[in-house]
Amino acid sequence: MNGNNVLLLRALRGPVMMMTLGGVLALDHFTRYSFESTWPVLLIMLGAMILLERMARPDTPPPGPLAPMGGN
Repeated sequence: MNGNNVLLLRALRGPVMMMTLGGVLALDHFTRYSFESTWPVLLIMLGAMILLERMARPDTPPPGPLAPMGGN
């Protein structure tokens, strides 16, 4: 995956969250499920979008060893 995928996922985060919010509010108005019981779906979707962004990042080499903290 390349950097363009990260930008695409970042650009899609807002619209996906708005569609999820609309779905949750529709459930609140048209079913027996209330917003109070369905709002965690927003957090789940946000976490999924952030996870997808991190998975789409180009591979970076792991950091090297840390320098010793002593004054030697």
